[in-house]
Amino acid sequence: MLPLLRIFANGQPHRMKDVIEQVADHFALTASERAETLDAGTRRIVSNVGWARTDLGKAGLLVSVSRGTWCITDLGRELLNDPPDRLSRKYLSSRYPSHAAYASPATSPSTPIKLGTPAAAVATSPSFAPVETPEETISRAHRVLQAALADELLEQIKANSPSFFERLVIQLLLAMGYGGSVANAGQVLGQSHDGGIDGVINEDKLGLDSIYVQAKRWEGVVGRPIVQAFVGSMVGRQAASKGVLLTTSTFSQEATSYARGLNMRVVLIDGPTLARLMIDHGVGVATITTYQIMRIDSDFFAEE
Repeated sequence: MLPLLRIFANGQPHRMKDVIEQVADHFALTASERAETLDAGTRRIVSNVGWARTDLGKAGLLVSVSRGTWCITDLGRELLNDPPDRLSRKYLSSRYPSHAAYASPATSPSTPIKLGTPAAAVATSPSFAPVETPEETISRAHRVLQAALADELLEQIKANSPSFFERLVIQLLLAMGYGGSVANAGQVLGQSHDGGIDGVINEDKLGLDSIYVQAKRWEGVVGRPIVQAFVGSMVGRQAASKGVLLTTSTFSQEATSYARGLNMRVVLIDGPTLARLMIDHGVGVATITTYQIMRIDSDFFAEE
């Protein structure tokens, strides 16, 4: 991680595909080492650099400026002014709460962590790292993988056009069981975006009810006025009683409370929820490998 962060020290944006080779050069990797692959087929150097970038990003030392392109932050420059001998996940979690929340092992029921406990105290507490079974290790690693994938999904969405996001939303709703065919959904979405409505999709395949959709790539927190405007657009359509408002960012507490108090059903889906739904329903993601965990079948070995 430290050699990777130093590549960004000049403050210029760097494409990750270029940085990978610079890291390989730093470690003087041979041609065969650069070509080495994991079981899933990904080059090991690509995977390692990618995870290093994820850790640095979670700590707030690097930030994505466009798809596949990253830049150092003020926190990253500050660390390079007095760097440790090497960077590790433990070091990052001890200094940066955002990284601790992402990478720290789950606490056991017997060792609860009190709210407000400093990240450094959590990461260095002797009782914080109970002995894990292999299944628990796999489960924890899976949660880390899912969290990193969710972040990458949102990064990809923000790098694409608004029209792409609208098509993605329709694909997701279809994958969740709403609407009819992809063609019909696309035709509805392609209509004029008057009154703050980006699309309409059937609630079921028979088209007995309609759901109105607004999908926007906001950067900041979405406040109550945005939700009110969407509801006003639905009120303008006399038969509209159900709506879904999606964003790549988050909703304010006022926006959430307002939606809950409506006499119509309006569901708010923020960025993290959107990413989780995409993963759960296989939209924009692909399985690269599957591991089966087996145990002894006791019935097979039982003798009468």
